[in-house]
Amino acid sequence: MSETKQAASFKALTIAGSDTSGAAGMEADLKTFEELGVYGMTALTVIVAQNPADWAHDIFPIDLKTVERQIATTAGGIKPDAMKTGMLGSAALVELVVDSIQKYQLKNVVIDPVMVCKGIDTIMVPEAAHAIKMRLVKYADVITPNTFEAAYLADMEKVTTLDEIKEAATKIHALGARNVIIKSGSRTDSDMMTDVLFDGKDFTIEEKKKIPNAFNSGAGCSFSAAITAGLAKGKGIQEAFADAQCFMDKIVAYSFRLNQYTGSLCHWAHRF
Repeated sequence: MSETKQAASFKALTIAGSDTSGAAGMEADLKTFEELGVYGMTALTVIVAQNPADWAHDIFPIDLKTVERQIATTAGGIKPDAMKTGMLGSAALVELVVDSIQKYQLKNVVIDPVMVCKGIDTIMVPEAAHAIKMRLVKYADVITPNTFEAAYLADMEKVTTLDEIKEAATKIHALGARNVIIKSGSRTDSDMMTDVLFDGKDFTIEEKKKIPNAFNSGAGCSFSAAITAGLAKGKGIQEAFADAQCFMDKIVAYSFRLNQYTGSLCHWAHRF
């Protein structure tokens, strides 16, 4: 098989929201899939639009039947090699995803438990967050919470130190997730950022200096999409984790400003 045909054979599905600015959500997922040689498909759950006056976010949900038909098209009609979730705005939508994983026997399931918006530590939809914790986590081959989401999933007051990250990862693994990756990212005051992978036995710790003045909108989406792409290509979790780290280092380093409120990752920076 030629390299071109081999690349085209890798397919991934993202069940996520659309970020109209293009920085995060489904747009970030598709850019990541494309850059990593994976054919991307979508089931759109919400549309997020920003107010140009102050960049406040307005969320417009897609009706459940439409989401169900989208999933049927991709999961039933094309059969992805891996899938990921992003913003799931209701408990009913979480249940639909659970039902779809079972119905279509989806594999290499990556759950990005999007519960908060960038820079805000308040759960957007408590009923959806509860459903993710109680119903969806157990189907995750990989789950990629940030430290705030990890604290919620692990029933901990906070997750900030490395020991707390390890404790949270262990507790989330006990909920049924086969691999847990917790990202400290921008939610700590430290000059360092730490990502921890726990596979149920061992911890893999990736620690690096934060890149000053970088824009990181969509970083969580892009990271989980990079993990998804690796799994779609048949890589093990350790290799997918390492490759995602390299990919993120580059796209964050070359991030750029969009307007006075936000900026974007440079998803094509790995080509430089």
